[in-house]
Amino acid sequence: MIDEKLQSHFFALRSNRLFELFVVAIILFSALVIGAKTYDIPQHVLQVVSWLDVGITLFFLVELSVRFIGEPEKRRFFNNGWNLFDTLIVVVSLIPIQDSELALVGRLIRIFRVLRMVSVIPELRLLLNSLIKALPQLGYVVLLMFIIFYIYAAVGASFFGPINNELWGDISIAMLTLFRVMTFEDWTDVMYETMAVYPLSWSFYLSFIFLTTFAFLNMVIGIVVSVMENEHAEEEKEQALADGVPTIEDLHNEIIELKALIKAKS
Repeated sequence: MIDEKLQSHFFALRSNRLFELFVVAIILFSALVIGAKTYDIPQHVLQVVSWLDVGITLFFLVELSVRFIGEPEKRRFFNNGWNLFDTLIVVVSLIPIQDSELALVGRLIRIFRVLRMVSVIPELRLLLNSLIKALPQLGYVVLLMFIIFYIYAAVGASFFGPINNELWGDISIAMLTLFRVMTFEDWTDVMYETMAVYPLSWSFYLSFIFLTTFAFLNMVIGIVVSVMENEHAEEEKEQALADGVPTIEDLHNEIIELKALIKAKS
């Protein structure tokens, strides 16, 4: 009975908005502590920063324990990838490796503690999950973009190589130059240089910019937005099921069943 009361109290605590905001504040403070270590600061200040870092690590341990104890189904706690990530970060941060060969790894792990912001804020989790789920579709867009890059690089190296060997000497350098054009980094200087020899070469650059910067960029945005909408709809559906509220799909199925019953009786 005590365990159930403790679990209910911890579940309420971890679901409390003020507690979540406090955890976010600690994560932000942890990021500031990590940044402070990159400056040339006095030794006594560095000692204080080190003690603060230890305190932050202990707080994360307590916060993770609260989440674990407050979990109704503890066996499923580590099925969540974000819980596993948080546990790994906290456990590795507790290992005393400051004066060992793994000190660099320890500092790197502490830097990744800032990523815990994603596991704490649901909106960030939704955004990152949508981006990860969009990767397979984005892969085809990247492949098509690579094909366009390769074709234009081959054309550029063939025609513009004699004009500027440093920018168009071979296909790999030409692809780097095209990346510069796509990001609008002084691309007009590159264009005017080739237009001095090929006056119509402006069409080469404008068509490339249209295909890559405008068309493909909008395709990427469209895919990510579509996946985000699907993820948001799935989250609302799961929340509705958890609250016992029927979804639109459930109501639609019930209407179909009622129509079938009416037809059968008539």
